[in-house]
Amino acid sequence: MESVIILVLELAGTLAFAASGAMTGLKKNMDIFGVCILGLTTAVGGGVIRDLILGNTPPATFQDPIYATVSVVTSLVLFLPQVRRLLMWDQGLFDLVLFLMDTAGLAIFTVVGIRTAYAHEPQATVFLLVFVGVITGVGGGVLRDIMAGDTPYIFVKHIYACASLVGALLCGLLWHYAGEMLSMLAGGGAVILIRGLSAHFRWNLPRAHD
Repeated sequence: MESVIILVLELAGTLAFAASGAMTGLKKNMDIFGVCILGLTTAVGGGVIRDLILGNTPPATFQDPIYATVSVVTSLVLFLPQVRRLLMWDQGLFDLVLFLMDTAGLAIFTVVGIRTAYAHEPQATVFLLVFVGVITGVGGGVLRDIMAGDTPYIFVKHIYACASLVGALLCGLLWHYAGEMLSMLAGGGAVILIRGLSAHFRWNLPRAHD
């Protein structure tokens, strides 16, 4: 049962990040190929980096086509003229959907990354767990922003990587005490809560010019 729940979470995170990447491609007026590549890279990029760090080769993305398939199909659906018009007619709606997709993907992949690290290395240190969790959560978004010609979102917008860091730390510390599912829920919930509060209250980290 737990394996089914994890698969559903992974697919939900894949869909959310693919939507985030595809929407960035739409905003940049990319063609259908560019939108699909951006969606695919955002969805699987963090997982590929995670697997390479852990020595899981070839990465899971290349062993099971379901993740790439979900990413490309999601991107194609968002590229449909009717869907594009629905999303693009209101900038506020577009930004809200992008925020929700990005936040959902960040929360899910942060805790899934920690689970993968535990499965690969049962005696993993908290440092390794947190590092792998954050890389899994933010890696795809960093690749997306670089490919789109933007400064990576994690360096300039709200509390992003720090939300992943707090969620990963909470999940890793609770793992042996609360069990797999509760610790993942707590870590993912913390990411969503921090992202939501930071967006609502416009929290940002101090910048060089402040």
